[in-house]
Amino acid sequence: MRTTATGSTAPVDPASWEQASWEQASWEQASWEQTLWGQFDRSAQQRPGALALVASDAHGHDVRWSYAELRDRAVRTAAGLLRSGTAPGDPVLVQLPNRAEFAVLVLASFRLGARPVFALPAHRSGELRHVARTSGAEVFVTADVTGSGRAACDHRDLARDLTTADDSAVRTVLVAGVAQEFADLAEVAVDDVQAAEAALPAPPGPAATAFLQLSGGTTGLPKLIPRTGGTYAYTVSESARLCGLTPDSVMLVVLPVAHNYPMSSPGILGTWCAGGTVVLAADPSPAAAFELIAREGVTHTSLVPPLALLWTAAAEARADERGTGAGAPDLSSLRVVGVGGAKCTPELARRVQELLGARLQQVFGMAEGLVNYTRLDDPDDVVLTTQGRPLSPRDEIRVVDEQDRDVPDGEPGFLLTRGPYTIRGYVAADGSAEAHNRTAFTADGFYRTGDLVRRRPDGNLVVEGRDADRINRGGEKLSAEEVEDVLLTLPGVHDVAVVGLPDEFLGERTCAFVVPRPGASPTVGDVRRHVRAAGLAEYKVPDRVELLDSFPPTAVGKTSRRRLRAALAELVRARA
Repeated sequence: MRTTATGSTAPVDPASWEQASWEQASWEQASWEQTLWGQFDRSAQQRPGALALVASDAHGHDVRWSYAELRDRAVRTAAGLLRSGTAPGDPVLVQLPNRAEFAVLVLASFRLGARPVFALPAHRSGELRHVARTSGAEVFVTADVTGSGRAACDHRDLARDLTTADDSAVRTVLVAGVAQEFADLAEVAVDDVQAAEAALPAPPGPAATAFLQLSGGTTGLPKLIPRTGGTYAYTVSESARLCGLTPDSVMLVVLPVAHNYPMSSPGILGTWCAGGTVVLAADPSPAAAFELIAREGVTHTSLVPPLALLWTAAAEARADERGTGAGAPDLSSLRVVGVGGAKCTPELARRVQELLGARLQQVFGMAEGLVNYTRLDDPDDVVLTTQGRPLSPRDEIRVVDEQDRDVPDGEPGFLLTRGPYTIRGYVAADGSAEAHNRTAFTADGFYRTGDLVRRRPDGNLVVEGRDADRINRGGEKLSAEEVEDVLLTLPGVHDVAVVGLPDEFLGERTCAFVVPRPGASPTVGDVRRHVRAAGLAEYKVPDRVELLDSFPPTAVGKTSRRRLRAALAELVRARA
């Protein structure tokens, strides 16, 4: 099945998914000859002894691999995947945390031409089964256990669910760590790198789909986003340039690395493209991160606003306790702190620069393509108050009203975008993306981002909010409709609407407004347990539950989420 470059849809064959995002770039093919494996391999050939990765592995061992060592492991793992039945073009469902195995598996996939499908560590059975079904993945690569205490998750249980589900094609599971009845990821790699090179086919070209990411979910469960090697490599190299990465750069990754943001903006791939060092951290807390910054001489890192709030508060507290901060970890190596994933307020932006002692770079983008940055040499007015401007001069931006009419600069509207590295359609092996594409894209190929923005005369964008159906909780996007669909199956619930509640720390928290059936009274615990039992990620569990007799209708009798938000805000004010 395939999605055309014009935004119209027809059945899409996974073997030709690259067409969904490549055709619109053919006019400039000469500029898209890079590949993701090629970028890493070039750095490995030029700087074989340089430090490429600092991380921990699945067994808790510290890893410090040079480019030559990381390349060797990636090539041997690629050959091992091929030997075990994974062919170029095959989708491979990947759910790995910030560990060394993620770097090896991703690079091995790029070398082989397999297509990683990036699930997040927070995803549970509901999301994983959906992604496995829509991608057609037969292989699942995961960790043994992540988290601790009540937050611990045994991913082998998720694997058992996938391999026994009627709607999942997954039959092979590779586990990083204690594999139990599954295959051990560490044992997949072949022993000899020269034999591995000889066994592998040529790396895929720039027009091939390199991997599939997941949408934030404007409606229902996540959609599959096909990213071709050439277009993504362009964003990687340009992001590395705009963010000032060099071979001396050290990138600390504290966000879940499978997200588009820490992977490419500029992320791990941008750092390797520049020949720098990636430091993967499992613990994003200020205490752990500050020690790593001091120990490894970190120059760059990327945060979401809630984490930036924690870091700045910790930096301020240490300075207050010690006067000048003497005795605290030395953060002087830090040059650039990117903040993205959700809107960064001007006050937080100011605090990042003052308290972390680094240049702030605001980042606003999406896995579907478009990425915006403030530039390092922008004046403070731009850096502190906007979310930047597009990466490429070929990016097209429209800001429109509800009838798709362009609004003047300075007025808020819905963001539409089209460009050389933005996809023209989601894909799914079962054809389920086709209906969504008809609403997610305009007839002339503009992607409806769901963001409300203002465009300044200088071209920089200011994010004002999101559309009604998507909630941005601390950088994790969730679909109100997905959670509503689950809660409507809870006995005692007549109707439900999930909305975002403004929150200083997370940006938004979730509130489920529930209308019970006559005589029923579901509790907050009932609601939260039901969402967890449905296999949804923890960040989708409502933070707050409110019982209502009925919903305020619109003029045509439909539930008005805008009015529900207003009612929630009024409720919060009344209880303050």
